[in-house]
Amino acid sequence: MQPSVQRAREIRRVTWIGLAVNLALSALKFAAGTLGFSQALIADAVHSLSDSITDGAILVGSRYWDKPPDEGHPYGHGRIETLVTLFIGGVLVVAGLGIARHAVTTIHLKKELPIPGVIALVAAAVSMVTKELIYRWTVRAGQRLKSTALTANAWHHRVDAISSIPALVAVGGAILYPALTFLDQVGAVVVAVLILHAAFKIILPGLREFVEAGASAEIREEITSLAASLPEVRQVHGVRTRQIANSLQVDLHIVIDSELTIREGHIIAEAVKTRLLTQGPDVLDVVVHMEPLEAALPPLEE
Repeated sequence: MQPSVQRAREIRRVTWIGLAVNLALSALKFAAGTLGFSQALIADAVHSLSDSITDGAILVGSRYWDKPPDEGHPYGHGRIETLVTLFIGGVLVVAGLGIARHAVTTIHLKKELPIPGVIALVAAAVSMVTKELIYRWTVRAGQRLKSTALTANAWHHRVDAISSIPALVAVGGAILYPALTFLDQVGAVVVAVLILHAAFKIILPGLREFVEAGASAEIREEITSLAASLPEVRQVHGVRTRQIANSLQVDLHIVIDSELTIREGHIIAEAVKTRLLTQGPDVLDVVVHMEPLEAALPPLEE
């Protein structure tokens, strides 16, 4: 089985498990919120259900982004994963702004509501612990599979875990001190800020990719050093990179002796390419341009 196919299958497996957990927790919190008279927990159940949207985006996108290059997509389909990552970040922005708006506009309202039951408190605690565990498992899988979309979705799980905190505080506070219902709104504002922070950490790298931002100076230096480590390569310059999902497309110039034949130069260029693909920092493909040594030397004074 091709590595890209195996990677896509593993991403879908992790996502399906996350989707099942989301649906189960949504049902649990909705039932507990209804039986325990907790509006905060019911709202948290709806938030957990919204996670299924990003799970669905990954399940669909992963069937396309690891496809090999074709005539219409010579650099592959990796940017579909970036689009999915940006979509997840956008969903988090909408969720964060929505939570903040609702908290700010209702913080002054005081309604006589039934005191929540202990079942709502237990459900909120179970949700928080479960979502934190699924976050840690998913983020490790995202790092192992080098999937920006899976890592972004892991943060969505953590956001859901964090968003259970206001429900937990609101329910617990209302049980112990019925006058402290405002804690729900205050906590929700804090959670909204954390959600927006996570969203921008997800979105900014994707935007850098779409505006063709290159790799950092440190990574370019690493690429230059690897290419120049071959004894036949006299000089390396003109290193350019572009990010495609979790990998780099590299374009560089090498200087070799002009006495070498075209065949010998081609062998050296292929050796440079192989070294970068096998030892480089997540390099997807390499284009090597050859130049004779004389072209790199300063002109002789007459």
